Amino acid sequence: MRIAVAGGTGWVGRLVVDAVRAAGHEPVTLARSTGVDLISGSGLDQALTAIPVVIDVSNVSTINRRRSEEFFGTATDNLLAAGQRAGVRHHVALSVVGVDRVNWGYYAGKRRQERLVLDGTVPATVLRSTQFYELAAQMLASIPGPVAVVPQMRIQPIAAHEVARCLVDLALADPAGRAPDIAGPQQLRMSDMARRLLRSRGSHRVVLPVRLPGATGRAMAGDGLLPTAPGPRGNQTFDQWLGSPAAQKTTGRTR
Repeated sequence: MRIAVAGGTGWVGRLVVDAVRAAGHEPVTLARSTGVDLISGSGLDQALTAIPVVIDVSNVSTINRRRSEEFFGTATDNLLAAGQRAGVRHHVALSVVGVDRVNWGYYAGKRRQERLVLDGTVPATVLRSTQFYELAAQMLASIPGPVAVVPQMRIQPIAAHEVARCLVDLALADPAGRAPDIAGPQQLRMSDMARRLLRSRGSHRVVLPVRLPGATGRAMAGDGLLPTAPGPRGNQTFDQWLGSPAAQKTTGRTR
């Protein structure tokens, strides 16, 4: 089967492309480098010809509410419209656990994406995932200097490659609407993850946890980002991830 991966050249997208191949199917990458622009819609109709399944892991790095809503709204509208014209039978979208409980600018865009996908005419599945282990490395890389200021966050993180495999499994099954949330095997605090990652790299940087203001900060430091119901759980622990090649080469930005 040919499976289109929107955002397939991005960090998570490459993992999904690998998971599609590992499952014995042919990935078709939807990205500007392959002649497809999700925002303008250019190239989408041609790219989705004879494609039965779409997995959308496209992303934008922003905490600005308007920019997030504009990106996810426009990209999702274009993907769904082109998918309907092409006869796509299953549209799978990746979202974030807690988007309905944490009023964060980026999450506003994910909420809009979820509504469009679940209310659309193309049969669909939405998978909410907790934050990835890789987020700790990306936060540290984005904060220069001897002191790393990280937000107070209580999360149940998961290895990104396990989420990629779950997305492919869902894509090969029947559309499920809101799928059970996927999360990692243990609850952790972002500040502890950052410290342990720095120690594993021999760094002496100081980690300073800071609570974000208002209800958003309280929700992130509390249980706003934790799963609230049973669902699939990853197997790789954070300590195991620290010893893997992924922990040493993580770059870029993600959720």
